Parts: sequence; C-alpha cells; structure tokens
Amino acid sequence: MIRVVLVDDQALIRAGFRALLDAEDDIEVIAEAGDGLQGVTVVTETAPDVVLLDVQMPVMDGIEATRRIAADERLAETHVVILTNFGLDEYVFDALRAGACGFVVKDIEPADLIHAVRVAARGDALLSPAVTARLISDFVSRPLGSRVTALEPLTNREREVTALVARGLTNDEIATRLVISPATAKTHVSRAMTKLGARDRAQLVVYAYESGLVAAPTRNTQ
Repeated sequence: MIRVVLVDDQALIRAGFRALLDAEDDIEVIAEAGDGLQGVTVVTETAPDVVLLDVQMPVMDGIEATRRIAADERLAETHVVILTNFGLDEYVFDALRAGACGFVVKDIEPADLIHAVRVAARGDALLSPAVTARLISDFVSRPLGSRVTALEPLTNREREVTALVARGLTNDEIATRLVISPATAKTHVSRAMTKLGARDRAQLVVYAYESGLVAAPTRNTQ
C-alpha cells in the first residue's frame, strides 16, 4: 500500500485529490495538512511514502517544507512531489534542488495523478525528457555561486549512466542503450546517487548539469 500525505492550503484541492487516490486499491491518503509547517509535522509523525506538497502556502512554503523533509534521515524513503498551478517555474526548480522528486500541475488528469504517485513511490523522478530540457535551459544554466558538483567518486560507467538519467531515460531505456540488464542499470544509478549524496533521480539530474557532465541546451537567440 502506498501511503500518501496531502499538504495544500486549499481544502477543495485536498478533498479532490483524496477522493481520487483513495479510490485506488494500492493507494491510501493517511493525513492532510493546510500549511507547510503543519505538513512537516504530519510527515514527520507518519513517514509516508509520498507527499503531495503545494509549493506556495502560508506559514511555510513548499520549498522550505521540502528542505526540512529531505534533511530528516528518518524520512529517507519519503518522496516529495510538488503541486503547482503554473507548471515549470522557479519555485518548482528551487523545490527540486531542495529535494523534491518532481512536480505535477494541479489541473493534472486523474489517471496522470495516480501514475505520478506510483512513480514517486518507486523513487523515480517525475521529469520527462522535455521537462528536463526546459528545466535545465531555464534555470540550471543561470550562474550560481556554488554550483560545482565533483564527479570524481564515479566510475566511468556510473558517469555514463548519470548522463543518461540527466537526459530523461528510465532504467529500462538505459539498459537498452548500454546493453545491460535493467537491474544492473538500477544498481549503477543507485551507486551514483549514493556517491554524490543525491536524494533521488531529480537531484542526480541537477548534479549532472551542474558538474558539466551534460551540457545545458543552447538557447536559440535568433
């Protein structure tokens, strides 16, 4: 059973998402919260598999709430999915850097929401290749004061796998590309995450671009 906590200041959003998720045999909404601070408290107490967390809330926003959840070693198996009204924006990227595994827009189709929860529960990033390209192009390529991520701990194969993760490939797709088994691909991804201190695949994507392992897409200035 996938245990979910909903954190959003709009009761109607929470009620709608709860109704959709609770209708699934393998998903259960175990708690709700109406602001970021309350959300952190509830998540800490319940240690859910997935947190659906609004990015803009009173008392504490979703970015800080994500940061606190990600920093808690007791919540290492809890995966944060950011809820946003606006799609990809700077708030979302900040949340990904803070430790979120991905994001969904609030007007998401019901089937896509259910799929997103299951993907997040597996520990996979909710970043399609198209979203990854836009994210990197719009935000990661901006100058940052401390954006160098050292990749020295990685083997050549782990660097290769990390680069493919950054391009949005799944474990199965990586396995096909490198002619290895999906289990071996997953092992390489897990080892790269461990060595770099990445909480999940989303952070591994960020590290790959920040380190220069994968170049940010070039903007068309014409």
